[in-house]
Amino acid sequence: MNIDPRLLEEIRSRFAHVDSCPFDGPRVFFENAGGALTLNAVVTKSAEMAAIPDNQGRDNPASHALQSMIDEAKRDTRIFFNAPEGQIFVGESGTELLFRLISAACLGSPGGGRVVGSSLEHPATRSACDRWTRETGKGYFVAPHDSNSGSVGPEAYLPYLTPDTRVATILHTSPVTGMSVDVAAIAAAIRAVAPDCLIIVDGIQHAAHGRLNVDSYDIDGYVISPYKVFSRHGYGLAWISDRLAALPHDHLLDAPGAPWELGTRDTGAYATFSEVVRYFEWLGEHFTASSDRRERIQAAGEAIHAHEKRLTDAMLYGTGNLKGLADMPRVRIIGGVDNPRREGLVSMVVDGAASEDVVTRLRENGIRVHTRKADHYSGNILRPLGLASCIRVSMCHYNTEHEVAQFLAAMHDIAE
Repeated sequence: MNIDPRLLEEIRSRFAHVDSCPFDGPRVFFENAGGALTLNAVVTKSAEMAAIPDNQGRDNPASHALQSMIDEAKRDTRIFFNAPEGQIFVGESGTELLFRLISAACLGSPGGGRVVGSSLEHPATRSACDRWTRETGKGYFVAPHDSNSGSVGPEAYLPYLTPDTRVATILHTSPVTGMSVDVAAIAAAIRAVAPDCLIIVDGIQHAAHGRLNVDSYDIDGYVISPYKVFSRHGYGLAWISDRLAALPHDHLLDAPGAPWELGTRDTGAYATFSEVVRYFEWLGEHFTASSDRRERIQAAGEAIHAHEKRLTDAMLYGTGNLKGLADMPRVRIIGGVDNPRREGLVSMVVDGAASEDVVTRLRENGIRVHTRKADHYSGNILRPLGLASCIRVSMCHYNTEHEVAQFLAAMHDIAE
């Protein structure tokens, strides 16, 4: 599935600030893991929704229209996630939702037992597990990830799984290494030992790359941050299974249906995510003749994956007469060069150069990337490698090979 130059121009025209920063002028945006570009349709919808004074639950046409938008967005999200059962709801952020799901799972599952996760995970899940296992008297066990591959597999979880494993967490894609995880394989390993375990997945970094299929994972919770998948800041989005939804959780007394949402939610959050789903459908139409919405979304995900692989291959192995990062002696690639788990991201260090200085030099050359430090966000990945920091270069399907060439030209001067 090839995103040809003409289609790529159409794609880029649908995103705000695709090649220029409103504060700094022309630039290449390779900081997508920190927050993807925003769809123009999301910008327009956000402004439209912000102006509406009405709320849901009133007896007037505007209120009814708002509720209809929420219902539509939940249907759209089910199709995007491929999650026909369970509940969809929004919260403050992806991190807040992960905390809420993990706390409910720890408090609502049988006493004692253990909670199992991995050292690959973002502090959103690890911090929540640490706190709520202390509160509930459960043991917290962290399976070590493979520093060489930048990922984790079921074999790492197995030594820590017991029949009384109550809760388990999985990271779908690392925001530091850029490597994906086989969620279904890990979930199957967990279920083989602890069939009733509540499994919660952090899909925040994975969602922009498409190919979500919650129904195939056999899990209980999946959380994303829409600002990392072409929407805006200000909300997170979660899916939970019926059995997780049925556990005791925070909600207003006597509220019908024991809802998971707290307070009046922003209809604009739901409405903007519908724009994201429509975009995936539009892109998928170029790769399948099917009229089925899910098949279009799947086709879009396959095209996104293929295009991003071409971009990362160009970055690693070179393009035109420019040699790639793999051929620059001072550059070290985290997770290895030839890694099929990679999703649109290359993290690296340059021997003899501080990562912060490399990021600054790239910015001065019009390339936007980011430093990851061995702090509470990324230390779990960098410290085992003996690194104080690294440079994260994160791409999305609207990026071009020409932009990769601009990056490599700048890196040639910096690293050599």
